[in-house]
Amino acid sequence: MTENKIAPPLPDRLSVDPVSPHHAAAVFEHDIGIRFNGKERFDVEEYCVSEGWIRVPAGRTLDRKGKPVMIKLKGTVEAFYR
Repeated sequence: MTENKIAPPLPDRLSVDPVSPHHAAAVFEHDIGIRFNGKERFDVEEYCVSEGWIRVPAGRTLDRKGKPVMIKLKGTVEAFYR
């Protein structure tokens, strides 16, 4: 493994959805971790560090367009590279 790429700084707000204006493809070339209220979460779709929230899917429910219904959880958010 000869990856010598320097990881770009993590943005304050980031979304997994490529349609979102907060999607940054260069950041997703690296493995990202999200710690929410002291516990690492693996189901985060979008986060905002300064406002202190994450969006996660609400179970298996889908909206009328077939995308998961999201809920917003508020707390302490920390984003990091693994």
